[in-house]
Amino acid sequence: MEMQEIEILINADGDVIIHVNGVHGEKCTELTAALEEALGTVESRQYTGDYYQADLRVCHGDTIRTEE
Repeated sequence: MEMQEIEILINADGDVIIHVNGVHGEKCTELTAALEEALGTVESRQYTGDYYQADLRVCHGDTIRTEE
């Protein structure tokens, strides 16, 4: 089984970017749902080409604007 990893980056503007590695299909959005809800509104969602392929490495990246 491939290692599953959630990478969370916070940029200088306070936006949170979430990358999920080692998860197949829509499971990645299930894993990040609680984080997204806790952090604020999802401003954009970008799926990589791997999201639609069987050998998935990074399934998506979300940018979340936190409320100040």
